[in-house]
Amino acid sequence: MSTLAVPDTNGSDHMVEEPENLGDPPAQNVDTDTEQSLATAQELIAKCIAPVKKQYLCPLPVKSSIKEASNDAVLDAKPSSNSSLVTEKKSKRQAKRERKQEQKSVLHLCPVVAKSGSVSSCQYADKCRFSHDIEGFKSEKPVDLEGKCPFLEEEGPCPYGMACRFSGTHKAEANAETISTRRRESETNGLRKDVQKLLWKNKMKFPMADAQLKLLGLLQKQLNSKKKDLADDEEEDLIVSDSSHVTDGNGCAEVDMTIRSGSCSEVVEKTVNIDDTSIPDELRPLKKARASINESQLSEANNGSSVQDKDPEEDGKPASTDSYISAETDKSLKTHVREKKLIDFSDKLYLAPLTTVGNLPFRRVCKVLGADVTCGEMAMCTNLLQGQASEWALLRRHSSENFFGVQICGAYPDTVSRAVELINQECSVDFIDINMGCPIDLVVNKGAGSALLTKPVRIKNVIQVASCTVDKPITVKVRTGYFEGRNRIEGLINDISNWGASAVTIHGRSRQQRYSKLPDWEYVYGCARKAPDALQVIGNGDVYSYVDWNKHKTECPKLNTLMIARGALVKPWIFTEIKEQRHWDITSAERLNILKDYVHFGLEHWGSDTKGVEATRHFLLEWLSYTYRYIPVGLLDVVPAQLNWRSPSYFGRDELESLMASDSAADWIRISEMLLGKVPAGFTFSPKHKSNSHDRAENG
Repeated sequence: MSTLAVPDTNGSDHMVEEPENLGDPPAQNVDTDTEQSLATAQELIAKCIAPVKKQYLCPLPVKSSIKEASNDAVLDAKPSSNSSLVTEKKSKRQAKRERKQEQKSVLHLCPVVAKSGSVSSCQYADKCRFSHDIEGFKSEKPVDLEGKCPFLEEEGPCPYGMACRFSGTHKAEANAETISTRRRESETNGLRKDVQKLLWKNKMKFPMADAQLKLLGLLQKQLNSKKKDLADDEEEDLIVSDSSHVTDGNGCAEVDMTIRSGSCSEVVEKTVNIDDTSIPDELRPLKKARASINESQLSEANNGSSVQDKDPEEDGKPASTDSYISAETDKSLKTHVREKKLIDFSDKLYLAPLTTVGNLPFRRVCKVLGADVTCGEMAMCTNLLQGQASEWALLRRHSSENFFGVQICGAYPDTVSRAVELINQECSVDFIDINMGCPIDLVVNKGAGSALLTKPVRIKNVIQVASCTVDKPITVKVRTGYFEGRNRIEGLINDISNWGASAVTIHGRSRQQRYSKLPDWEYVYGCARKAPDALQVIGNGDVYSYVDWNKHKTECPKLNTLMIARGALVKPWIFTEIKEQRHWDITSAERLNILKDYVHFGLEHWGSDTKGVEATRHFLLEWLSYTYRYIPVGLLDVVPAQLNWRSPSYFGRDELESLMASDSAADWIRISEMLLGKVPAGFTFSPKHKSNSHDRAENG
């Protein structure tokens, strides 16, 4: 075993053991035939294999016999005591039982007591569900981590008090009065308790959204017989325009405030043309609402403008649009295009909203490395309307994010419009992006994400009601289509602008492709050329170097900018490369410094106590499951690298670079231990996102 000196967060060197099989690359064999070398590299590229220089390639393992190979496989399959793979997922009941047992442990100290250092500071006293045993906590608390507390440079004491894993570096004991008034002003868009309680009780009012839904004929009272309507829905046939494919419904359903029950039902909307102005009132969709709509809610819309209290459908027939709302309210509801806040994406480096890994600490790292536009992780509208704190955490914004938006995903106009109004009231954002391209089965099966690509009328209703509800710019993210070879965005590009969207991001793949095959940039170019000047078009798909950026911008000047997604996950310094127009042959030490910044930002965001440290470790490991795919520039025969290249097994130029290239979760854990100390006993990790991007057979 060899040792590796790695600088700690406090500047001192920390010795880390390295595996025996990591060593210096073998001596370089000089190849006099350059043409043959290039031909070999081209053959590898044709097979989507990265052309790594020969002197850095690892020799293939040689098995003496089939029997020995099978024995080795059996030994490798046996789980060790420090196994890093999750074999079985815990049930919700088991996880809840473990949480209750953990709360009774002395290690689960009351947060108020931990901050103040006094048992009397907790208002619940003996009724508190957490432990108040300070001495027991100190005796069993894990050893402090090396480095300084991330809150040491800020005013006031550490908000985690004695529970902080860096408590040895604290200057003074925490003061309860000081802590109670201390706020992390660097982060915004938190969910207020009073708003959360209203959402829990389903008592939150959405006057602007409801008024717009009524104006568009999308808000109706509940029908008397639910079973009868469900039976009728199954018998109805959908009539769509000649330019669209036959789908399974474009109607609007109720806000599903109990998403787990799966009781949300869809009513088929009968349409003759996508243009809503030509739809007769008799053909407008009927909505199955959970309860009767309170008409008094609509009187609060538009600074007191009144809405008629009379029910427009006395005989079960929907009334005309004029009966829903007064003329004065009608004029004031529609925001003129010139009144909307203008945003300009032109030539700005746009970091895509990335599930799980695209959290606030990661976005801060990308901002340091040159990103201009950032967007929060995709949040589900139904979860936001239920007041789920975990979903609202996805909307948080750091003060360094000067051009920031949030991305939401919903299946129906009512859920999207109410979520948009709620975000506009409670959050500080520059734009709101609606996801219509997510390929995940869990999202698509609920009718959201890329499922909307099969329902042009639903797309129209969602964009129209969202853009009319708030004055914030509304953007849309789509794919080329649902099925491969049946692209449809080109035919909707003008309508998307007319419906009220300020920008559209087009990922050059269909939903069926997921992330397999190459993106169809020629189709993206065609959509950009057909788009009206008022609509900004953003291209997306496998941007991995400044060469890719320049190529797409040169071949289609109509593209306002490009969105960078997986390229930023693998190498977040891609923003620096684009701005400086160079291939950065980054060293392992520089990459480690980027990870250190991420850990520091993570401890500030998730906390410096044990729970926060382990949350930071978890998301760091999720990120490392992408970064290992990066192949250093100095190791390649051909540059720049492509995102679809598969990496052969290779040595790095030093031991740390070799460790960072490992695809083993055990090695990712070792990297996390360099930055966050030893993992707790029984620690396991399995990446949330699998590398296989191919679609399943049942999706066509």
